[in-house]
Amino acid sequence: MAGRFQGRSVFITGASSGIGEALAHAFAFEGARLALAARTLERLESIRQELNPTGAEVLALKCDVTRPDSLEDAVAKTVEAFGGIDVAVANAGFGVTGVFQNLNTADFRRQFETNVFGLLDTIYAVLPHLRASRGRLALISSVSGRVGSPGSTPYAASKFAVTGLAESIYYDLRADGISVTCIEPGFVESKIRMTDNAGRFHEDWNDPVPPWLVVPRDRAARAMVSAIYKRKPEAVITGHGKLAVWTVRHFPRTVRFIQRQAARRMPGHLPAGPKHKKP
Repeated sequence: MAGRFQGRSVFITGASSGIGEALAHAFAFEGARLALAARTLERLESIRQELNPTGAEVLALKCDVTRPDSLEDAVAKTVEAFGGIDVAVANAGFGVTGVFQNLNTADFRRQFETNVFGLLDTIYAVLPHLRASRGRLALISSVSGRVGSPGSTPYAASKFAVTGLAESIYYDLRADGISVTCIEPGFVESKIRMTDNAGRFHEDWNDPVPPWLVVPRDRAARAMVSAIYKRKPEAVITGHGKLAVWTVRHFPRTVRFIQRQAARRMPGHLPAGPKHKKP
């Protein structure tokens, strides 16, 4: 039986690890031709070898989404190899964390450079080709793009921006026949939580999220591919993610209370100021 993306060309940024790598395997299973883009070419070549048994055509492309020229080159090579782009997944990103008072504007700029402006440049680079194919665009946001949390302000702010962008361009690109799917994962198996504020991965760091709460990335990737295929405007991935988004929509005061308790237990937390007294 042919896969749902049989013969379709799929361009994925941040494809060397985590969700991007899992998406590569999931799309390959569905018969897609893959253009995998990331800064680490060696890892992409390794993934390409892993996908050989599937028979998928795989292009490994060294690409830095913070450099528009690098993106344009990767997209051009994809179009040259596959004749166009049917699906684009803007997945590249990392997380800057820390108590807000201990951060500065440079931390936010570094975060937005990849997670927001790198994503925007990805959209603009693939847009003419998605317009030609009346294709699918997927933006990887996060449950953190719906639910703010202490100690991750730059990351949450960047993902709120991605979610807002996706909801808006959904209407703008509809006239071109391009579907926009905003994907909001909860805690998925990934290296993002072992990456420091400069985007460097640390093998010896432990994942701070309890293992029982982390969803296997292959299962999450299958759900993402299904949402993209169905051209859904939004897909919250993981059960706990859906619960968090539902709760913040309907019971925001409850969520704020829980997050305040969590903030008090964080290293570097500053005690709340005095309450305002009634005159």
